[in-house]
Amino acid sequence: MDYSGVIIEESLTDTGILKQVRIVSTKVESTTEKHKTPWLKQWTLHTVEVPESRAKSLAGVLSRAIDPKHGGAWYADFKNDNTHYIIFLNKVFKVDRKKGNGYAQVKEYGLKLGIPDYQLDFSPEATA
Repeated sequence: MDYSGVIIEESLTDTGILKQVRIVSTKVESTTEKHKTPWLKQWTLHTVEVPESRAKSLAGVLSRAIDPKHGGAWYADFKNDNTHYIIFLNKVFKVDRKKGNGYAQVKEYGLKLGIPDYQLDFSPEATA
């Protein structure tokens, strides 16, 4: 089962990685104080599809492509009905969505990086 998720273009040191996924849609969002990224005027959010056969390897590649500036406080993620990959700089979490018990650890990790709480709203039921 293929995966779908979001990659923020501005979070990457090398945007060439976007050629390794299928971009389904793109949305440009102006940043606000709430985003905690005052060095950016906008985020470019790409909704992507990842073949199941490439999910694990792509997660590893993405974890090395996340921009380390500003504490590396970014993540990308993609999921299917069973598994959710949440990718931080040099760290990949693979959560079983049926159990959902790994999300607390992911959220704790993201908060330590300085990612706002509202951006770490993972749960097994979340569809977006």
